[in-house]
Amino acid sequence: MGNVFGEPKPLKEIIRENQRTIKKAIRELDKEVNTLQSNEKKLMSDIKKNAKNNVMGPVKVMAKDLVRTRNYITRFIEMKTQMNAVSLKLQTVKSTEAMTSAMKGVTNALTSMNKQVSLPGLQKIMAEFARENEKSDLTQEMVGDALDNALDEGNDELEEDAIVSSVLAELGLQASDAVPAAPSNAPVGANSNSTAAAEGDGSVANEPQKVGADAGMDELEQRLNNLRRT
Repeated sequence: MGNVFGEPKPLKEIIRENQRTIKKAIRELDKEVNTLQSNEKKLMSDIKKNAKNNVMGPVKVMAKDLVRTRNYITRFIEMKTQMNAVSLKLQTVKSTEAMTSAMKGVTNALTSMNKQVSLPGLQKIMAEFARENEKSDLTQEMVGDALDNALDEGNDELEEDAIVSSVLAELGLQASDAVPAAPSNAPVGANSNSTAAAEGDGSVANEPQKVGADAGMDELEQRLNNLRRT
């Protein structure tokens, strides 16, 4: 059923109109029930009065009216119950329609959001994030290595030996006397030769370690340059 302009009414408005009609009908039924109950009380009073006066003719007629009135009251109460049930069903339909409208709105919002989010663009952003994150990790690693090299305490051992020697000198002792030599079963000549070889090759033994550290720094710099070019 349409309005003046021929457009269909919304379901919410139709339900509101029907509920208004049902409420009005229930009020009318309540009014009729109250009127019939008043008539019932009056009939009962008249029946008792006539029966007391032994006027039985009107008593039978009024008894028939009383039964009819009570039947009407029962029917009106049943109609009121049915009207309340219909109103409850309309309320359920209204709640269902509101839930459907809400779900439709959420669906439209999700559709709009999914249209705005581009999956290739999101993948590109994630790839850029991973690349920049790796750059950051490499930068932090290089900075850490640089700080370690700058704060290298390789000369602390020499300073410690100088302090120990100074203290022993004040006490009139030699370092060889204060620190006993470890026992060894090797020949004296072999021990001297090995000591001399170790002292002669000290610079050579330390050289690979320095080369390895420089190679690690070069590798980090190469990885960082590759990431910057990408």
